[in-house]
Amino acid sequence: MKRLDYTLFDEIEGKAKDSPRRRANYDLRTQAMDEDPAWCDTSQRILNVLMKDSVVPVHRHTNSSETVVELRGSGDEVFYDDLGKEVERITLRHGSDCAAAQVPRNVYHTFIPLEDGTVIFEAKDRAYDPETMEVLECRE
Repeated sequence: MKRLDYTLFDEIEGKAKDSPRRRANYDLRTQAMDEDPAWCDTSQRILNVLMKDSVVPVHRHTNSSETVVELRGSGDEVFYDDLGKEVERITLRHGSDCAAAQVPRNVYHTFIPLEDGTVIFEAKDRAYDPETMEVLECRE
């Protein structure tokens, strides 16, 4: 059993503060694999801790939708069209009436943390694969 609590969030935040990317994640699948090496979990379930100055490139996933749940802090989930024009922005805030968003497959998006130590839970159908994630190069 692993508690996903503020003690863990603070531990990951310490790594995020020291990271050049100003973010760090905790892979929940690895936890299951450590307990049973024969386990093969092909999903992606991570905690991502971000500082306000962390930059997540605008990207899309070609083989999976994505669920983002705000567990601590706040941030904007921002959606773009294929030309890089912003089409929607949803502010996610822990404990508010909107603490989660669903990102459809093939939709360009990013997450902009609004507070240091912001924690999001991310779930996708498949594990991270750079071959199926496209970064949007042109933005207005």
